[in-house]
Amino acid sequence: MSAQPPKDPRPSKGPRPSATDPRRTVETVFRVESPRIIAGVARIVRDVGIAEELAQDALVAALEQWPRDGAPDNPGAWLMAIARRRAVDLIRRRENYARKLAEMGRDLSDVAPPEEPADPDDIDDDLLRLVFTACHPVLSAEARTALTLRLLGGLTTAEIARAFLVPEPTVAQRIVRAKRTLAKKNVAFEVPYGHDREARLGSVLEVIYLIYNEGYAATAGDDWLRPALCEDALRLARVLSALMPKEPEVHGLTALLEFQTSRAAARTGPDGEPVLLKDQNRARWNRMLIARGITALDRAGATATGAPGPYVLQATIAACHAMAYSYEETDWPKIATLYALLAARAPSPVVELNRAVAVSLALGPGPALEIVDTLAAEPALREYHLLPSVRGDLLLRLCRRAEAKAEFERAASLTHNEQERKLLLNRAADAD
Repeated sequence: MSAQPPKDPRPSKGPRPSATDPRRTVETVFRVESPRIIAGVARIVRDVGIAEELAQDALVAALEQWPRDGAPDNPGAWLMAIARRRAVDLIRRRENYARKLAEMGRDLSDVAPPEEPADPDDIDDDLLRLVFTACHPVLSAEARTALTLRLLGGLTTAEIARAFLVPEPTVAQRIVRAKRTLAKKNVAFEVPYGHDREARLGSVLEVIYLIYNEGYAATAGDDWLRPALCEDALRLARVLSALMPKEPEVHGLTALLEFQTSRAAARTGPDGEPVLLKDQNRARWNRMLIARGITALDRAGATATGAPGPYVLQATIAACHAMAYSYEETDWPKIATLYALLAARAPSPVVELNRAVAVSLALGPGPALEIVDTLAAEPALREYHLLPSVRGDLLLRLCRRAEAKAEFERAASLTHNEQERKLLLNRAADAD
């Protein structure tokens, strides 16, 4: 018997369904809503692996019913209700099984107690619990990130593999093993307190940051932006700021995401094509979000007791962009200095590449090209499309047009995002 839609679903935060292609509607809605569904169901079943399976069951029910009966007015609520209903059924079956075993004089200690479905308005808390659970220390750093991006970010294993430049089977194995480990260790679905919370905070911040980055510049697909991921990451950062008001790095990450989000409307053109920073219409930047970013950055400063951390430094760099009324007025020497501090605090090839861009605008393309050329041997950047993209830009400014064209073409061959590929090929053509 197919599942029926709830009689009184709450208003959906997801996209409105389209009557033209029900299957595409189901897949689009599920991609947006799956993190909330998994988080809401995980509170009931206390197992993220089972929660994901029940969310997939709801997807199957929608694929069976929506093409036949039409999509509901509130598709996200429909999916959530179906998944929770099946979760409650599962708990009841466990209870019945445990009772029968008890009658036979046997013990089943791992049967979860029954629990009422979570408050449907308690979305942020459930998402936060899901992040902290997926970032538990029993998992490796790679497994924490992959699992959270899968469950919370809604990314496929292929997208995660491309984002981290590792084989897809490796990512799939990490996710499967992570879910098994959480279940085997009986990891509680909760936000930890005290030392446990502090120990997991670094991983949580990193995961939120990575989720936001995937939405800010998608690694694959036809669209350059995935706003739903940015919204989830920013909401989580805000919730985390309220939960941990004395942690400067939490406020730093929140400030960074506020500043980055403020530019969203200006980052794409009419057809979804990327608009470079120097070409953006700054009148379209969201001043309210910039003000929120400044407030969060001030809180980070007020709570800091030592040198600024990586997220505070990145937020300070973003603030330099946000407070410049034009590209030419940007304080590039200050940004280059901040990137040098960031490279010392959290060294990475990508930070060095960003520092090279800042140096090129502060001191010229020559010194920056020297930095970029030292990065060519970095294994982590071997297939990273932004390395040849930046190098192409520097060569173009040095009037080495043929070399610049080749770099832009190489960058286009490495990206998996269609909009970015078009931009890079256009830049290659312009270099002729």
